[in-house]
Amino acid sequence: MAQCENLAIDGPEWVIAVSCNPATFSRDIRVLRNGGYELTRVVPVDQFLWSSHLEMFAILHRNKTSA
Repeated sequence: MAQCENLAIDGPEWVIAVSCNPATFSRDIRVLRNGGYELTRVVPVDQFLWSSHLEMFAILHRNKTSA
């Protein structure tokens, strides 16, 4: 969470977030969105077909001119 808080303050224009935990994914995306990032895409990936785990990939963009 500390990394997301730092990114929200002064991060790059684009962020790609990856998580296998829906609770922490939601928490971290909320921090980034509150910091000015727009969630542009979320892609679920069933990387381990024999398990119930689902990886989440998110692409976030910050418009530096409005930040």
